[in-house]
Amino acid sequence: MKDLPNPKDPVELIGQAYERLLEEAVEDAKKIEDKSGPALHRLIDNAREKLSELGELTTEEIDQVSGYLKRDLRDAANYIAETGEEFRTWLGFDLSLIGDRLRELFSQAADQTTIELKQLQEQAEQAGYHTGEITGPGTLVCDKCGEELHFYKPGHIPPCPKCHATTFHRKFS
Repeated sequence: MKDLPNPKDPVELIGQAYERLLEEAVEDAKKIEDKSGPALHRLIDNAREKLSELGELTTEEIDQVSGYLKRDLRDAANYIAETGEEFRTWLGFDLSLIGDRLRELFSQAADQTTIELKQLQEQAEQAGYHTGEITGPGTLVCDKCGEELHFYKPGHIPPCPKCHATTFHRKFS
């Protein structure tokens, strides 16, 4: 695993870690036969260990990023499996607004995760999205006022800019 670039902003570093975990998990998934959600989660855990060895983030930060990535993949895969829609619809905005590499990685990982969706649906619904967490690309909607927050790359979830609430759900086009 390559070192993470050294941004000045700690939130940017966590966003880069999210992308790195996703990249490592998808690359490793190409090498194995079992493409189920649990297998992908194990690959994320393995990538988390590699990231931990770099020593650029605390164990707590790495655990959080890993959890955020798993949550987002469950959410995307759940949406795709239940609706039959494509990944771009889950994002809630034009695919051209996120990088090709990130779009391809996330789409591949979400496709692999669809197998275990029914078991994880409840967890995803309970987890939701909260201020202070990191989320992958897509649109989150404030649970209190309906304000939309658009994420074109992994990023920190701020309080709602309209009402300052701290809980959100994903918008599907």
